Amino acid sequence: MDGAAPEASRGDPKTGQPTTGAAPSQGANPWPIVAITCIGAAMGQFDASVVQLALPDLAVTFQTRETLASWVALAYVLAFSAALPVFGRLCEMFGRKKLYLAGILVFVAASALCAMATSLPELIAFRILQGIGGASLGANSIVILNRAAGKELRARAMGYFSAAQAVGVSLGPIAGGLLLGFFGWQAIFWVTVPIGLLGAVAGWLILPDDMERDLRPFDWQGALLLGPALVSLVLVLNHIADWGLTSLPSLAFGIGGVALLALFILREKRTASPLVNLDIFTSKPFSLGVLAVLLSYALLYGMFYLMSYAAIRGLHETPTRAGLRLSAIPIALGIAAPFAGALVKRHGTATLALFGMTLAAAALLTLSMVALEATPSRAVGMVALAVFGAGLGFFMAPNNSATMGSAPPAFSGEAGALINLARMLGVSLGVASSASMLRWRTEVIAGASDKDIFFYGHPMLGAVETSFGLLFVLALIAAAATWWRRRLAPER
Repeated sequence: MDGAAPEASRGDPKTGQPTTGAAPSQGANPWPIVAITCIGAAMGQFDASVVQLALPDLAVTFQTRETLASWVALAYVLAFSAALPVFGRLCEMFGRKKLYLAGILVFVAASALCAMATSLPELIAFRILQGIGGASLGANSIVILNRAAGKELRARAMGYFSAAQAVGVSLGPIAGGLLLGFFGWQAIFWVTVPIGLLGAVAGWLILPDDMERDLRPFDWQGALLLGPALVSLVLVLNHIADWGLTSLPSLAFGIGGVALLALFILREKRTASPLVNLDIFTSKPFSLGVLAVLLSYALLYGMFYLMSYAAIRGLHETPTRAGLRLSAIPIALGIAAPFAGALVKRHGTATLALFGMTLAAAALLTLSMVALEATPSRAVGMVALAVFGAGLGFFMAPNNSATMGSAPPAFSGEAGALINLARMLGVSLGVASSASMLRWRTEVIAGASDKDIFFYGHPMLGAVETSFGLLFVLALIAAAATWWRRRLAPER
């Protein structure tokens, strides 16, 4: 199924009434357009990884607890998750080029405001604004790329897109350490301003005008239900390690989020103009692909979380050296993803994705057994991290391409937004599950050895190694979802 089919003739998915305008021409060179979306992807991933590195400095600067400073990162995630479905619908109403460029400009302006913040509440407020801008980018990027590349080039374009995201992630720890050391925390926000302005100017000149419009009214009731539901669920995912599964905040936000999500589903089934047309999930291959997207990002950020603790609190490395160690993952991912996109025609998306997840699972087994120990060699760990990154590179690009391709053409807008939402939820799931697993394993190991050491030396390394088992299970589930998708939709 061609996910890049023109939408001008699709009409209203529920009423059958036509929408206005025409789809962009597929005859033009797509690669400049793909490059524009890659700039936004790299910028967003760089911001996410570099802010995590700056949290300890921010806690010292604003003389507050690290748990409060963590809201600098969490505010962006919450705003992005809540606003993404809204922009997914607004883009269909007002045009994707306008909303994409507006998203870049809001992101850039918010970055400058973050750099000029004089208090923690100001910084958190500006990060919320930055998340809203990022949501406008996320709701558009994959759809714009998909339309420009078409079915024939979609896998290659997705490979470059995944590589750009990996470049952004890998530059975060490296460049972030240098910026923090020489210029202070403000520099990590200033650095995205010129990049964003370059992307906005290039987008204005290169992106095709999108004249099509979906004239159905906006579903405000659905938005008021879905936004708080996503915020509640993401809050639980990000704080369950601190709050505990059965604590009052976890139960309140968890039950509240599920209840609001259930009301949202009922609302969307009854309205003629849904915020998210749930009929898209009647495509089981698409639903399985979205699940695999979520799990792949849970694996990536779960690994970042665990290896950060292993490097700094287990191996006693400096943040700069730890960042260099972690960069092996996204660098390998960035190299593998374009190759995977280019090999799709020869081997098929499912075959490449299964191969990639097999590599990632094998690396996790290696890491869980010998990779962090001095004997045989910690160099094995670096190789395993690179193999893990390469495996995700071979998995992500084909899986994203196949997921977009399995969405009904009438729902390409919803598909792009849902893939990016799954990515963000996967980040939260990976960090939350890894944090909970690591806390449990440190308590078990420290208790078993009668030592009062929870976060230093070998107890930490042992806890990290056994926590890789959780990521291995997630890898198996992602592989099973891919295998099931191939059974349901054999590649042609």
